[in-house]
Amino acid sequence: MRTRPLVLTTESARHPFRQRLPRHVLTVASDAIPPKKGRVASDDDDWKLFMLSFCAFFTAFYSFIG
Repeated sequence: MRTRPLVLTTESARHPFRQRLPRHVLTVASDAIPPKKGRVASDDDDWKLFMLSFCAFFTAFYSFIG
């Protein structure tokens, strides 16, 4: 005979698989990602990604034409 732990379903978990999970799995810890100290958030990440993508596309496109 199989023994299963008692799992109470949560109303926020609508999918049957999520309903079978224990309650502690579905809770979100507020301090999961600690803030970085001593480092200022960088606002130029979008520009860096754009320039990297542009250069990669330009290089690939130019290599097929040239």
